[in-house]
Amino acid sequence: MTHQDPAGGSGASTPRGRARREQLVRIGLDLLAEGGWPAVTARAVTDRAGTRPGLLHHYFNGLPGLHVAVAQRAGEMVVDPVVDAMLAAPDTPSALRALHDQVPRMVAGERNLRLAAELLVRALRDPRMGAERRDWSRAVRARTAARLGQLRPDWPAERREGTAMLFTAVLDGLLLQLILDPDLPTGPALHATEALVAE
Repeated sequence: MTHQDPAGGSGASTPRGRARREQLVRIGLDLLAEGGWPAVTARAVTDRAGTRPGLLHHYFNGLPGLHVAVAQRAGEMVVDPVVDAMLAAPDTPSALRALHDQVPRMVAGERNLRLAAELLVRALRDPRMGAERRDWSRAVRARTAARLGQLRPDWPAERREGTAMLFTAVLDGLLLQLILDPDLPTGPALHATEALVAE
């Protein structure tokens, strides 16, 4: 899933600028996984990058813009592969197999769960982050409903849209449950999800 540049920074138009911007986002991700959002400070990011604080304004219009870029990248890393693999499947059985294959990867490792937890908490507390999360959820629902329209043209629009909403809720719910209980098996929930698109 491709996002717009949230910060509107103008410094990433050259290969060197894009590489520097990418470095700052990666460092922000590392700090987020290590210590949560309080760890993603301008000082911590620029010290680790070995650069001057002014670059955050140059590339992201300041620290809030970097935070949004980091949140978007975390979502791309943790959740988007599941959505993309499922929606790229040629038919419903393949989509379900993709779901079974990708969800365990989504929650594999402590880093992904920490990033997911920080995204959810920040979305609830920060209006800008909440808006980003809302827009992401709307886009996923719209893409899923459109794909269901291709795979299940006999379904009425209400069923496609409702199933798309439940699918998004399943992903969010699995993440929340696994944040609370990392050892929870995902198989039963995924098997139950198959009933949503049963013939």
